[in-house]
Amino acid sequence: MISQEYIDQMMQSLKEMKAAKEQELEELRVKWLGKKGEITRLFEEFRTVSPELKKEYGQKLNALKVAAQARIDEMRDELAQIVDATKPQTDLTMPGDAMELGSRHPISITREEIISIFRKFGYSVAEGPEIEDDWHVFSALNFPPEHPARDMQDTFFVSPGGENPILLRTHTSSVQVRTMEHSELPIRVICPGRVFRNEAISARAHCIFHQVEGLYIDKNVSFADL
Repeated sequence: MISQEYIDQMMQSLKEMKAAKEQELEELRVKWLGKKGEITRLFEEFRTVSPELKKEYGQKLNALKVAAQARIDEMRDELAQIVDATKPQTDLTMPGDAMELGSRHPISITREEIISIFRKFGYSVAEGPEIEDDWHVFSALNFPPEHPARDMQDTFFVSPGGENPILLRTHTSSVQVRTMEHSELPIRVICPGRVFRNEAISARAHCIFHQVEGLYIDKNVSFADL
């Protein structure tokens, strides 16, 4: 039968409650807070308490329920700490796992190999913008206005209007033009880089590919010097 003394006894039992493993803790939770647990039974008996005692008993029962849940949670944390303490500790003095490095791309390998070969012959590397104007890609190289390369079907135009349209370079010859504009003789450069052409993608062709062009300007230069 519900009484203040019995509730006080249960509160004291909560403080002394212990569990050595997770299964014991679950059994205690069911015993105290389960659908057929002790606290649930007291709340059912609470209906029979006289009206003048309901307020006092109700407060004590609610406090008991809160205390029971808090004690269950506390013991669960204690068990978790014990489990963590028994786990093998990481030895920070042991060497770590080696990181796997990715392999280099075949295009990068080929590009650097070509550059390395030409550097041995005294060539430097010149680079330029991939987004170019019509002058550096076509006009400076004597491409006539009716040349098919100037057609939008062969070239990616960024801004096709005006006297000097903007486009994606179709070759690295534009880098040679810029090099000649801003360099003094002698000139000995190679111009590696990506170029773009409006072509259907297939096993043999792509709209983006890499190109290497060379430029050698000096007095008395012939094919024998190449």
